[in-house]
Amino acid sequence: MQKYSVNQHLIETVLAWVNSGEIAIPEIQRPFVWDSSKVRDLLDSLYQGYPIGYVIAWRNPNVRLKDGSMSEGKKILIDGQQRVTALTASILGQYVINKTYQRVKIKIAFNPITEKFEVQNPAILKDKTWLHDISEAINGKTDLFEIADSYFELNPDADKKLVRNSFSNLINIPKKQIGLIELSHDLDIETVTEIFIRINSKGVVLSQADFAMSKIASNTEYNGNELRKAIDYFCHLTIAPEFYKHIIDNDKEFAKTDYFQKMQWLKTENEDLYDPDYNDLIRVAFTSQFNRGRLSDLVSLLSGRNFETRTFEDEIAEKSYATLKNGVYNFINETNYKRFLMIIKSAGFISPKLIRSQNAINFAYIVYLKLKELGVNSVSIESYVRRWLVYSILTGRYSGSPESSFDFDIKQISQKPFNEYLKEKEDGELSDAFWNASLPQSLDTSVASSPYFHVFLASQVKANDRGFLSKDVLVSDLISLRGDIHHLFPKDYLKKNGLDRGKYNQIANYVYMQSEINIKVGNKPPKDYFELIKTQMNSNNRLVSGLSTEHELLGNLKMNCVPIEIIEMNIEDYNDFLILRRKLMALKIKEYYFAL
Repeated sequence: MQKYSVNQHLIETVLAWVNSGEIAIPEIQRPFVWDSSKVRDLLDSLYQGYPIGYVIAWRNPNVRLKDGSMSEGKKILIDGQQRVTALTASILGQYVINKTYQRVKIKIAFNPITEKFEVQNPAILKDKTWLHDISEAINGKTDLFEIADSYFELNPDADKKLVRNSFSNLINIPKKQIGLIELSHDLDIETVTEIFIRINSKGVVLSQADFAMSKIASNTEYNGNELRKAIDYFCHLTIAPEFYKHIIDNDKEFAKTDYFQKMQWLKTENEDLYDPDYNDLIRVAFTSQFNRGRLSDLVSLLSGRNFETRTFEDEIAEKSYATLKNGVYNFINETNYKRFLMIIKSAGFISPKLIRSQNAINFAYIVYLKLKELGVNSVSIESYVRRWLVYSILTGRYSGSPESSFDFDIKQISQKPFNEYLKEKEDGELSDAFWNASLPQSLDTSVASSPYFHVFLASQVKANDRGFLSKDVLVSDLISLRGDIHHLFPKDYLKKNGLDRGKYNQIANYVYMQSEINIKVGNKPPKDYFELIKTQMNSNNRLVSGLSTEHELLGNLKMNCVPIEIIEMNIEDYNDFLILRRKLMALKIKEYYFAL
């Protein structure tokens, strides 16, 4: 049985559906990412009669309303959003929100003599041969005869037949057709995704979050459209607090909502440790509130799906929107958000460059919100959140597609005491074999963004360790401010001895070191620069390092997990050095983890 229909529609019909809300295009509220030249090229293609591809829409399932009637679901545009938004902006003259969240118009100019389109610019505005804004002619706000008469007054030598013909073709652009593939309302989200992949020649997999957000945006009965704005606005405010004024000035209705009141604290917030996008926010809000991890379930629930009877019920849809709203409130709550970040920082993750797994920090926030809801005491919550974050990073639990792990973990957390579940995972995945063999092997890499190296650095921050050969400057300061990663065996020294990039850039050869100390160490082998340091200690001449005693030096080596043997090492000892340091780094991570 065919699960979709393919029809050609006039562009003006599709635009009318957009204006009436029959088709939901959330990108009208979210940033329009096309540059103006792409809009120009789209209009030119239509003018020339070239095809502009298909758009794909999915009609929401019909839901039985309280009066017994069935709702007519809106069409959710799941592919072709940028094209339709471009047409809405250029033909109807509507505002769009650009990449910087500014409310702007996209003005496309047209030269009827050359039949060329161009993005409006100052030069065109001074050129009489151009129609400065095609929307004035196409959308009927200005009489075409008046436009033509004005044009001939300015361009008396123009070929009137040619110009009139060009204008006629221009205003007929809305009469051109666009293909609409409409997916059946009874398809589940997995099937919709599969259809999309097969139809779309690019093979781009749709984000489940995009489906969910489109579904939310299309709902007006339970204020889903307002909820969608709240999610987008919050995410942008975390990155650009100055966007607060834009909302006040340009979206006065939203500024009156409870959502806006609850996110006002962001207007003076400059913390960048955790800047969620809409995918992160909706995933955390959904998982923490619904005890489910698959966003396809959210789409079904918002449609009113009863998983047992396989029917759609308005009561379920209404409850689902209310539950999701509560999840969003919890996420954007100032106390929750700031306390969660405090916990993350207390684990040593003080900079976003130490957190490469957004899924790991997302689920850590889920753990925080869920345990708080379950009434777990605050001290335990802090420890559990820290440990779960580090556990999930070390094991790569949420790398790749996280949904199945999200779903499994949240159900376990909801059904049993968290400490029991955590102990199960630790016993299964963080055994002695992991700490003594697997982790040192994982540290055998030249990838500086390695999650294992980041956890090691977090352990140093947590321990208030000082930088390599530094007397007072902390690793945390070097990470947050001006510090750089340097090589214990200098890079140029290793290169001169024939080692390639994969060897000299081993993370076991990395330390955070003050640049001025690194310069003084230069390209000397460890044996030579340590001899220099010891000589300066004896003469109380601390030109290389502020360390003044052997005790201080040995302590600094220990906190940086640098084997003491390095003091006498040359090139022939490099491989042995790497093995020794990996073991020390793994041991430090182990001690750090169980102290969280």
